Amino acid sequence: MLSIGLNKEQRILAQFARGDQRAMDVLYADYADYLTGVAERYLRQPDDVHDVMQEALIKIFSSIQNFEYRGKGSLKAWLTRVVINEALIFLRQSKRLNETDIEKVPDIPEEEPPDTSFLSPEQAKAVIDQLPDGYRAVFNLYAIEGKSHKEIAEMLHIKPDTSASQYHRAKNMLARIIRQQCKQPIR
Repeated sequence: MLSIGLNKEQRILAQFARGDQRAMDVLYADYADYLTGVAERYLRQPDDVHDVMQEALIKIFSSIQNFEYRGKGSLKAWLTRVVINEALIFLRQSKRLNETDIEKVPDIPEEEPPDTSFLSPEQAKAVIDQLPDGYRAVFNLYAIEGKSHKEIAEMLHIKPDTSASQYHRAKNMLARIIRQQCKQPIR
């Protein structure tokens, strides 16, 4: 099969379909940094990110033959979903998504959201990383991945109302953190 006229995702999938051993290297070279960034949104510790990425890549390489290409971007979306699912499995297994722990965080009074336009992407990530694991997972799934509270509830094994509540609390906590850091220089 000629790869002329195929996009990057189609070329990679064609390599896998042919049994080309270089396909894994090409996929890794093209997507590893992006997927590591996805894992880092959910996990704070580099060793945890490494473990999740290893598990995700094993799942990706062992099941890519079952992947159904649905147009440009569908492979990247599938790879992202695998990494997110592995990160959530890791958090659940390590008891970091325990709903009762999240509910112990006191309510934060709702205030006007602060101006965040001055935050670089690295600074925004550093602020989000300060959220408790459960809040961070819900925030990322809703605000960044675009999942509904119903979808998040299914993924995290919680109620949709709990997802909405955790998202609301995460936003308020982020506002408080940003306000506190505005008084001090953000690193």
